[in-house]
Amino acid sequence: MARHVRATSRRSHLLYYSDQLSTIATFLMHAPTLIIIDMQKGMADPKAGPRNNPQAEANMVALLTAWRERGHNIVHVRHISRSPTSFFWPGQVGAEHQPQLAPLASEHVMEKNVPDAFCNSGLERWLHVRGIRNLVITGVSTNNSVEATARSAGNLGFATQVVADACFAFDGKDLDGALLPAEDIHRMSLANLNGEYASIVMTSELLAP
Repeated sequence: MARHVRATSRRSHLLYYSDQLSTIATFLMHAPTLIIIDMQKGMADPKAGPRNNPQAEANMVALLTAWRERGHNIVHVRHISRSPTSFFWPGQVGAEHQPQLAPLASEHVMEKNVPDAFCNSGLERWLHVRGIRNLVITGVSTNNSVEATARSAGNLGFATQVVADACFAFDGKDLDGALLPAEDIHRMSLANLNGEYASIVMTSELLAP
């Protein structure tokens, strides 16, 4: 009788832990994955030019801290250029992660060679294998790698949010060579994405209890 009770107890414990693991797995599948794009030292080089959203890095750090505390998945995207003159050529200081946003050993890091983080990178498979369908995208630059990645995410069926105040853009020129301020470029890029490929949100919305 005692042996039967012990066996029953062990089965009950195994079922309990199995249920707990299943609950955790389901939670991680439905919790949004934070994707931080191209936050490398080269982006802070003055040669990159004037930019908007000076608070973007602080907001990214706040989101990264919250995601770590919540135990949610995090993906760090690192751009590796094919051009030897680029900030992001392999081995250059500019290709390194910015210290305040550097990945932990437990966090996924993926490299890309083009603006779109889904292109030839394995990111889509990494997300699908884990059953992840919800994404939160931050990083730089809004109208380049962020927009390219968010467009692909939306087209691939991911429920995607882009954090407006945790991204930034640089000054640029239009087709006629006229200079456009970074804020205008940033806002137009977000307008391109909003409702079609992603939802545009603010950091405070994602940090709310």
